[in-house]
Amino acid sequence: MPRIAGVDLPRDKKIAYGLTYIFGIGINTAHKIVADAGVAEDVRVRDLTPDQEDKVRAEVDKYKVEGDLRREVSLNIKNLQEIGSYRGMRHRRGLPVRGQHTKNNARTRKGKAVSVAGKKK
Repeated sequence: MPRIAGVDLPRDKKIAYGLTYIFGIGINTAHKIVADAGVAEDVRVRDLTPDQEDKVRAEVDKYKVEGDLRREVSLNIKNLQEIGSYRGMRHRRGLPVRGQHTKNNARTRKGKAVSVAGKKK
């Protein structure tokens, strides 16, 4: 099981789709990495030679992935909160950040509704 950027790639998938298991690499970037490394698209991860693994690893190292990318994203969010921007306030309150409506939806960000007990008129 090849380990690239600290992630074990799934053995039975094609190399481009296996690379998407790395945080920060989507399918388009994965196709670009595979092409730049000179590896065929239809090669399975288990069939990679050590030389091909090293080429793919070298190409992945050109991108900001995994820990560095997660750190950068969290610092960006922290910066938005510190400067008091609208997006930063939405992050702080746990509400949708990108303009979604919240009257009926947004359960993922807002959490499950809790009923208030004993409310009488």
